[in-house]
Amino acid sequence: MTEERDTRFGIKELAALGGVSRRTVRYYVQRGLLPSPTGTGRGSHYTQAHLDQLIQVRTWQEDGVTLAEIEQRLGLVPAPDKEDDPAAIAVPDGTAWKRVVLHPGVELHVETQTRLTEADAERILASIRSVLGGTQ
Repeated sequence: MTEERDTRFGIKELAALGGVSRRTVRYYVQRGLLPSPTGTGRGSHYTQAHLDQLIQVRTWQEDGVTLAEIEQRLGLVPAPDKEDDPAAIAVPDGTAWKRVVLHPGVELHVETQTRLTEADAERILASIRSVLGGTQ
């Protein structure tokens, strides 16, 4: 075996080498951006492949790529179809959300299967405008 294949890291070491926190490593594993560690319990560890992928994810983030786009690049979720609603957001569990801009800097995210009527949306918008003090 090569030295690279034998390299093992604990979560603390992987996080330090990748320039992130241990919490971020756990989050990336939970989200599927990094594979689960090898082994179980106290014997679990990360490999050079984990570190390489962590560095790639971090590089993409530094380039302004969102986590959703990174998931697409890694093949975790299908790329959105050009014919689909551009405001729809796909998440890993298959739930689709529609993004509605209510006010500059304020968005409402509604699950696409929710039956939100135009009247409901208008009432929400009016409420938010009154809180923000504008009529834009």
